Amino acid sequence: MNPSSSPLPGIQQFDLAGRTALITGGSKGLGAAIAAALASAGANVVLLSRHLDEAQAAAAQITMDFGHGALGLVADVTDEGQVNAARDASLREFGAIDILINSAGINIRGPIDQLTPEQFRQVMEINVTGSWLCSRAVLPQMKTRGWGRIIHLASALGLVGLANRTPYTASKGAIVQMTRALALEVAGHGITVNALCPGPFLTDMNVPIADTDEGQPNVLDHPDANRSAASAGIERDDARAESGPVAGRDCGSGCARVATNADPARCRERGEVGSHLGPVPREYR
Repeated sequence: MNPSSSPLPGIQQFDLAGRTALITGGSKGLGAAIAAALASAGANVVLLSRHLDEAQAAAAQITMDFGHGALGLVADVTDEGQVNAARDASLREFGAIDILINSAGINIRGPIDQLTPEQFRQVMEINVTGSWLCSRAVLPQMKTRGWGRIIHLASALGLVGLANRTPYTASKGAIVQMTRALALEVAGHGITVNALCPGPFLTDMNVPIADTDEGQPNVLDHPDANRSAASAGIERDDARAESGPVAGRDCGSGCARVATNADPARCRERGEVGSHLGPVPREYR
């Protein structure tokens, strides 16, 4: 595809040619939007989904739109064996996994006394354990090559509270802290770890609240606004990428800083990982 005809012209400022990105939950919602963004910047993409037909259809669409490598694979991110099998298939196809986007997630809403422990565990398993397992699976080969980018899809609700969301807010708060801890852990290996904390978009997960009094003022009607944000945090080949920040709903400017600031090791030495970027209320910093 001719880059000048790209449906995502804002991504043309980033060059990810030769890089491979693995996106969990990549067949729909924000995961699919981010996959398109990375593909438009030249990256090969691997889309993970619990449904093989959806993953393969999304990969075929990306190949049609952007004219280069896309692979759809089935995997349950809570199953270590399936995660490792998907990693191995990705490595066989493309030789490396340079970028991991942990986008797979669910939300079960309701008052705490009307939810079951199993529902709470299900949200934590997919949102938190899944991100942990996928990060763990790809890190060894990133360390070997001395370069990697991990971006977690957290949420604004990982930073602030909202009634009737105890499973989801607990899981996204955990993702925020996992981001900070892992950023410190891998800073010496040329690997950065960051999180996006968007507000609600009109994805399948938010359809149930889109027409409610609560949802109508807040849900954005498409995920396009987040496309450039994901690429901005990973496009630098040099070490001038900041590790640890958590970017709020207005992700563009925050992730631009992720792409241009200090290298991971210096962030670790100065204790700068884990700073909040974006419109986060001061009381939650």
